[in-house]
Amino acid sequence: MAVAIDPLMISVLAATIFAVAMLYASVGHGGASGYLAVMALFGLAPAAIKPTALLLNILVAGIALTAFTRAGHFRWRLFWPFAATSIPCSFLGGAMSLPPDFYRPLLGTVLLFSALHLLRRRPAGDDGASRPLPLAMALPAGAALGLLSGLTGVGGGIFLSPLLIFFGWAGIRETAAVSALFIVTNSAAGLLGHVSSLQAVPAFAPLLAAAAVIGGVAGAGLGSRHLPPAAIVHLLAAVLTIAGFKLILL
Repeated sequence: MAVAIDPLMISVLAATIFAVAMLYASVGHGGASGYLAVMALFGLAPAAIKPTALLLNILVAGIALTAFTRAGHFRWRLFWPFAATSIPCSFLGGAMSLPPDFYRPLLGTVLLFSALHLLRRRPAGDDGASRPLPLAMALPAGAALGLLSGLTGVGGGIFLSPLLIFFGWAGIRETAAVSALFIVTNSAAGLLGHVSSLQAVPAFAPLLAAAAVIGGVAGAGLGSRHLPPAAIVHLLAAVLTIAGFKLILL
């Protein structure tokens, strides 16, 4: 059951949202997995958490997309094969309601393993793609990631980023740029799949949105132009770890 949140707690929640947005935007993500965890810890009504997280996700990922695209890192050829199948599947996942007990721990474990693998295997200074993207792998992967995005209430970039890096299909900042647009489109599709949930968005959501926008601008600016690739890799690993524990524990 949700608990009442007084103005002080709302301010603390907004400050936490700012920090989450800054961290996630620095690696091209919107922060949905972080928002879901934070809002659950602050006792928001369960019905309000998913649509609010998706709205914040769209805002921050859009900011990240703008920053990384202006810095010259977006590659359409890396985006469209995943998007072609992920968007309809994300809409489908957003309209579905499945027991989370069987897939959330599994996804969380995969993300934790991805974070560890990323830190152990990724060359710290390598920011370039080395392999072409095969459509035979990208299209079904996009469908799976879109369905997971809709089901879990996250934008899907948390799953796409390690995939692009592990297979050498994109460099660090290219991954961030492609993931940002992937998150925007899948979050919007997932929200449309359950648009009635917007009625549950809390009245103080604009304050959370303002905090997320400010954090997103700061984080995206750092990640797109100033942070070295090695730092972005470590931040991405931190994001994957947070998301993994959130899926397992909450």
